[in-house]
Amino acid sequence: MLGARGGWQALRRCASLPRAQRAVRLRVREALGAREPAGEVKVQGWVRSVRSQKEVLFLHINDGSSLENLQVVADPSLENRDLTFGSAVEVQGKLVKSPHRKQNMEVKAETIHVVGPCDTWSFPLKTKERHPLEYVRQFPHLRCRNNTLGSLLRIRSEATAAIHSFFQDNGYVHIHTPIITSNDCEGAGELFQIEMSNEARESAEKTHFFNVPAFLTVSGQLHLEVMAGAFTHVFTFGPTFRAENSQSRRHLAEFYMVEAELSFTESLQDIMQVMEDLFKTATNTVLSKCPRDVELFHKYIAPAQKDRLEQMLKNKFVTISYNEAVEILKQASQTFTFKPEWGCDLQTEHEKYLVKHCGEIPVFVINYPYNLKPFYMRDNEDGPRHTVAAVDLLVPGIGELYGGSLREERLPFLESRLQRLGLTDAYQWYLDLRKFGSVPHGGFGMGFERYLQCILGVDNIRDVIPFPRFSHSCLL
Repeated sequence: MLGARGGWQALRRCASLPRAQRAVRLRVREALGAREPAGEVKVQGWVRSVRSQKEVLFLHINDGSSLENLQVVADPSLENRDLTFGSAVEVQGKLVKSPHRKQNMEVKAETIHVVGPCDTWSFPLKTKERHPLEYVRQFPHLRCRNNTLGSLLRIRSEATAAIHSFFQDNGYVHIHTPIITSNDCEGAGELFQIEMSNEARESAEKTHFFNVPAFLTVSGQLHLEVMAGAFTHVFTFGPTFRAENSQSRRHLAEFYMVEAELSFTESLQDIMQVMEDLFKTATNTVLSKCPRDVELFHKYIAPAQKDRLEQMLKNKFVTISYNEAVEILKQASQTFTFKPEWGCDLQTEHEKYLVKHCGEIPVFVINYPYNLKPFYMRDNEDGPRHTVAAVDLLVPGIGELYGGSLREERLPFLESRLQRLGLTDAYQWYLDLRKFGSVPHGGFGMGFERYLQCILGVDNIRDVIPFPRFSHSCLL
């Protein structure tokens, strides 16, 4: 996405062209950010509004590069019946100063070509209507044309770039981890298994395509640990899948995960600092790159979220132990659906209460019970299989956003636990990592869609993805 600087450079090229040459194409964002008028320009996009007066025709067009529309002023003779809300157009003319106080530039049109007409009667999105998210969710193939979802997708794009920049600026190597795997990283068993079609399966005489059962990945962590044996800092950012048969506002079958691994790390606090820095750096970048888009959400979708987000960004995150968390919950005056007990996992209602108890500031909960967490988390040796060096980051309105830990780098500890779980054969390769140059290390994962919910205040996680899958039959 080009900014004002790119637009200014395009306009300088435009100004230097002979009149006989073709007009320079400008994005809406470039045109709005231009400092000076220019000669022949061409703008392409979709009509957001049409207003015809006796002596002048006004259009507002948008090409997805900006929340703001570009005003086009034209002679009424250029109007035709296909020039309607939603139609795709190509406008050629001059970029001039706009007398409108809310817009710096506008296009004085010389030609308007309707590239693709739009039947406004059957088009489900209507001009000048602020459609609720529940309504546009019914049209996964059209909802990106809605202002709110357009802003969401620009924010999502900038947040993706900001996360990559954070890791690259801090010396991390980006790893593409497999999507098809034989590993169940989380140990939950809620995986999508990959099978051949009936015809292919019959021809293969019911053998597995990969000779072993294969699944869609639930995490790239174990593969990142392989790479952390050669690179001290690695990260991945890709799709993950969970076969949870849930239609709740919190769950998705397909979502994106940001995961990182740090070698030569013996302190859980080092991992937590990276988690906090990533959150604050990426969020500040999004706020600076997409101020109007974020403002739309904070004004119309979640009015209290702006102040809440400012609190998160300016305050140091709080740290409490799992033991302290359970005691806080036991002493709470609130009645919970799930009774808090030591050794039980924290539920969403518990997580949200803990954040509220700590002043609506993100909370790190550390040192979870040994039996609650996966085999790869490091034993704290504070008692026989008592706690592990694990951490969850809880944030306002969401609950858990990050999960991380120090990894068990000590071969005897890892061998013992895998043997008890009956997983030694399946994870022999993982044990090999501890035999050849093993070092203390740790890492974390963050759900990208939950992160977007957190900064924007969106309640339903299906409203922060490009294509909503609100039912098992709604797949494009």
